[in-house]
Amino acid sequence: MKYEKILLAYNGSKEGRHALLECAELASFHGAQMHLLAVATMPPSLFLTEGFVPEELLEEEKKRTQSVLEEGIRALTEQGYKSEGHLAVGEPVEEICRIAKELGADLIVLGHNQNTSFAARWWKGSVGASMLDYAPCSLLIAISKPAKPA
Repeated sequence: MKYEKILLAYNGSKEGRHALLECAELASFHGAQMHLLAVATMPPSLFLTEGFVPEELLEEEKKRTQSVLEEGIRALTEQGYKSEGHLAVGEPVEEICRIAKELGADLIVLGHNQNTSFAARWWKGSVGASMLDYAPCSLLIAISKPAKPA
């Protein structure tokens, strides 16, 4: 299969940076357009009883997420790759799938570390299952393994 549009869900983590480079190499090999997506989310604990998030907290999270996105684009540019950035606000699975569908992406790339409890919960929980069930295209999981002791 030839990939023409690749979407990387990027969060600035070590796993995300590993996936960033893997995605760039894959996009270069296929001559594909590369899109980076950073999703601003708010933990459920910050929702007020009325069901909304205070505007200043949301703006702060959007600024933080925008800086993560810019860092990813800058890292790619420094390596000689081109990409288009997208910022979304909401639940990660919903936003990743929505943007992938809007772009007509052929592939979604996600970073993953096999040895973290968060990652284990993510893939065994509803987020991972939802991504597998609702992604409008193929998924590539870029595995980031910890460095082996010397």
